[in-house]
Amino acid sequence: MNPVLKLLMMLVIALEISFTTSVRLNLVIFIVSLIYLIFFASFKRIIYLLFVTLIPAIGIYFAQKINGNYQYGILLVTRLYAFVTLGGTYTCKTSIEDLAGSLEQNFRVPSKFAYGVMGAFNLIETIKQEIIDIKLAAKMRNVHLSYVSPTLYFKSILAAMNWSTLLAQGMNSHLFVEGSSRTHFKKITIKTTDYLILIVVLVAIQIILTFKTLFFYLY
Repeated sequence: MNPVLKLLMMLVIALEISFTTSVRLNLVIFIVSLIYLIFFASFKRIIYLLFVTLIPAIGIYFAQKINGNYQYGILLVTRLYAFVTLGGTYTCKTSIEDLAGSLEQNFRVPSKFAYGVMGAFNLIETIKQEIIDIKLAAKMRNVHLSYVSPTLYFKSILAAMNWSTLLAQGMNSHLFVEGSSRTHFKKITIKTTDYLILIVVLVAIQIILTFKTLFFYLY
């Protein structure tokens, strides 16, 4: 599916479950997303998502149970797992490169902005390595820098600013300017099936919510 349309679909679904009180809808989204992850994501990634989310989920549930509203706690827990697994379905198959390329090619976002965002994301690993180098250099001087040391953060910020300057200079040298035509190594298009998936998924969610509302009034 087109990365931007897929992101739009995810945001609409997230807004739907944020302002509704349907445990059934949360469970459907969680189960469908989990099945998707089983087919397309690694087992380690799935276990990580489920167990890391378990910590705040337990806290939310017991906090609501202590206040005498355990049903609302169940709603919040299912909503939390729906959010996490839904986001996992997006990140496991969609890269930041495809998202930036789709924004530029399909939705007329300036190339300078699209590739700047992509470059910033790609600098994350570089900054991590920079932090490791800073800690090693400090150890050579018999200075221990922990993750609560202000010096580590100050030097990391300086390193990030230096890399951002180099990134901006590199983009200018490759003529990343607004209004200039560019060629693309990878063409990203929007297919008819992308629109069909978007419409079918959103309609299915409305049907689930409608059935819940009808059941409530009939009851």
